[in-house]
Amino acid sequence: MIGLEDRQSLVRDITEAHRTGARLQRACETAGIDVRTLQRWNAGTGLATGDGRAQALRPTPSHALTEAEREQVLRVANEPRFADLPPARIVPMLADEGVYIASESTFSRVLREHGQAARRGRARPPRPSRPPSTHIATAPGQVWCWDMTYLPACVVGQWFYLYLILDLYSRKIVGWEVYDSDDSAHAAQLVRRTALAEGIAAMPRQPVLHGDNGATLKATTVLAMLNWLGVRPSYSRPRVSDDNAFVESLFRTAKYRPEFPTQGFASLDVARRWAASFVHWYNVEHRHSGIRYVSPAQRHAGEDGAILAARSLLYAHAQQRHPARWSRNTRDWSPVGAVTLNPERDAVVADELRRQDIQLKAA
Repeated sequence: MIGLEDRQSLVRDITEAHRTGARLQRACETAGIDVRTLQRWNAGTGLATGDGRAQALRPTPSHALTEAEREQVLRVANEPRFADLPPARIVPMLADEGVYIASESTFSRVLREHGQAARRGRARPPRPSRPPSTHIATAPGQVWCWDMTYLPACVVGQWFYLYLILDLYSRKIVGWEVYDSDDSAHAAQLVRRTALAEGIAAMPRQPVLHGDNGATLKATTVLAMLNWLGVRPSYSRPRVSDDNAFVESLFRTAKYRPEFPTQGFASLDVARRWAASFVHWYNVEHRHSGIRYVSPAQRHAGEDGAILAARSLLYAHAQQRHPARWSRNTRDWSPVGAVTLNPERDAVVADELRRQDIQLKAA
């Protein structure tokens, strides 16, 4: 690499030779550089700051620390009282003692050069969070999501507990219960009743049950029941609120219904009657925006294809009668395909869909 002074000298010599009649290319070749290099030096700051590459050789600044001062920085930073402290704390403590050695940035730079700046003392580096559990449902009964939410009672401080299981593909509530206590035995019995009602024993592949990291849903009683049923558990990442977004959205829908008692439920029976009414409305009457405005019960039963085809035909006829009223194509009424829970990269989802398709054809 060419130092700054040598670079400036070369440019002066080449410029003088070119001014007196020499060809620029021959002058650059004689100096051992390319014409493009000369142009780059002149166009940028190459003649003022020198080589900008990281591996360039540069003269040591006159104000740089001496080798003895660098050793002092390293020795002080490794004293027992400073061994577990960052430079931002070391320098002020030395200042209180009337001692100034170097700035915080200089301490950091010296420690970094000696491999001591990452973690000092017993501090451990943060552990990377595990990636989200991606599940893909192409039919009912493949992925379930569940959770528990609080229902307020009329008595301040008293709560009822709504346990709920949602089919990811159809959005149908396939299991629910309301109790007056939060107990893992309630969750285990709900899973058992739901599995029997949905007939998962006859399925070629039992569903995945995704939930949050609550102690109730991860209790040994629940895990034993899931193992007995052949249901595979899946859990959200710690402190990640949207890993179970479908159930959380359902709970919001429930609590913003007009008939939800804002003053609380008078008794457990009242809470259970409200829950039964809400589940019927949600499954049968509610037109869900995420599945082209068919009801979850219709999609769960496989009726959504015929319903959406009839809508599409109706819109096509309406467009034919009054084409001037349509500036573009009719509304998309094609059935919603696979549903993903916490999708990762598109390639991961595509690979999973291909794998499921191969398994379906083999069956």
